[in-house]
Amino acid sequence: MYIFLMVVVALALGYGLLMLGYGYGWKQLKKFVPAKPVSGNTLVSVIIPARNEAANLPILLQALQQQTYPAHLLEIIIIDDFSTDDTAAIIADFPAPNVKLLRMSDHLNATQRLNSYKKKAIEMAIAQCTGTLIVTTDADCVMGPRWITTMVQFYETYQPKFIAAPVSFYKEHNFFKTLQSLDFMTMQGITGAAVQLKAGTMCNGANLAYEKQAFYDVGGFTGIDNIASGDDMLLMCKIYNAYPDGVMYLKNEDAIVKTLPMDTLRDFMNQRIRWSSKADKYEDKRIFWVLLLVYLFNFCLLAIGVLTPFVPGTWPWLLILLLFKLTLELFFLLPVAAFFHKAKLLVWFIPGQLFHIPYIVAAGWLGKFGSYEWKGRQVS
Repeated sequence: MYIFLMVVVALALGYGLLMLGYGYGWKQLKKFVPAKPVSGNTLVSVIIPARNEAANLPILLQALQQQTYPAHLLEIIIIDDFSTDDTAAIIADFPAPNVKLLRMSDHLNATQRLNSYKKKAIEMAIAQCTGTLIVTTDADCVMGPRWITTMVQFYETYQPKFIAAPVSFYKEHNFFKTLQSLDFMTMQGITGAAVQLKAGTMCNGANLAYEKQAFYDVGGFTGIDNIASGDDMLLMCKIYNAYPDGVMYLKNEDAIVKTLPMDTLRDFMNQRIRWSSKADKYEDKRIFWVLLLVYLFNFCLLAIGVLTPFVPGTWPWLLILLLFKLTLELFFLLPVAAFFHKAKLLVWFIPGQLFHIPYIVAAGWLGKFGSYEWKGRQVS
């Protein structure tokens, strides 16, 4: 038991250094303040894969129609991924000339098996788009009217090859969705900090931008198209390897994209298992070692929690380690929550650990050795 506890202490110290580093990185990441208006020269293509999103598309389309970026410089391509609801009809009937519908059924047989339909959808859209700057989001998202304008101002100021931008949950109407929001906000803060420190590459496909030419320069999704997930982070890794100084994070409230948390525990676990499934696929192995450290630390905390009723003297260790973890994470989360205007959610952070630690352990294990369901498809 003594050796095990010493291992846990070593993991805790490593985790502490990691979180302090991320806290420093987020603090160093300056808010982008646009200094000049858009040039009027950047053509933008917003690409959105959609599968059975009839319930979410109207609010998304309305948000896109309200963008302040000039409509003649903006095209919106939504790819219907074999939907069985009214997704395609809603897109086709939307009264905006710059909104275009692509149907995967026009290019693929419904019985054809792909490892990643989403990557194929994005690839098809990029092949047909006119924009020099590709922006991606998801069909269950909403954004403010200055989203594209802010993205273009950032692009024209710094000329990055790849832009990771902030994503936030909204409509956290219950405790379960609040816990998801806190967890996701932590990942978003780490995303910005890691990009700032050049300490790995993280992002979320709900809010990305990259040059069309950079996409082709790195071979697009070639080499990662056999992986079900990873249309965001795995592509980011490829572009980072080709252009180490060309990957940046856009820290600005106008650039935040909002998305919905999962409604059920089953859907939530399928989502997180999907995210975890690519943990060992990154070319940048720093990401793998960071994920392994986080996983092992949480696994050991869970193990101590299980052993405590049966092994005398472990209660103090558990309490000290939990206090250590909570202090570090709150130190990191306070400025991140302030940026996302979600500081009020932090009151649920401590009770949320009863959910957070077991889910990290379960999702990490199943992401490596299990399977999951996504958009009505079973993935192994």
